[in-house]
Amino acid sequence: MSKVSYYTAEGLKKLRDELSLLKDIERPKASQAIAEARDKGDLSENAEYDAAKEAQGLLEMRISKLEETLANARIIDESQLDTSKALIHSTVKIKNQTNGAEMVYKLVAQSEADLKTGKISVDSPIGKGLLGKSAGEIAEIKVPNGVMKFDVLEISRE
Repeated sequence: MSKVSYYTAEGLKKLRDELSLLKDIERPKASQAIAEARDKGDLSENAEYDAAKEAQGLLEMRISKLEETLANARIIDESQLDTSKALIHSTVKIKNQTNGAEMVYKLVAQSEADLKTGKISVDSPIGKGLLGKSAGEIAEIKVPNGVMKFDVLEISRE
């Protein structure tokens, strides 16, 4: 049984585009590589054939995983989100109590996470620690080297 994942329309489009690329372009390439390797003779000693078959298996596994993810994906209407608490697709402004640094993160599904653009997964330690918090609360987040404390300054739907 798979769990439901929530995405923005943009995040879901990226997943669909990746699946389309894998099925329409990469899958035929993998089949062609196998056919070319098979034409080279004895399959029992053909490393190229083995590598092509393994690559095809990994590709099919990725396609299957994406299809499963898309089957269980739901789009969130961000205009309906409650901004009193940090939820998936909330934008949260926090302040590190140790060094005073302020950060803004958008909480997203794991497949949409991209730290460079300020999107962190709700499955990450910081994401988990922020879920359910309200502005004015302190989030104590267990990280590998101890506990970090963050002041939750603001929650929005940006």
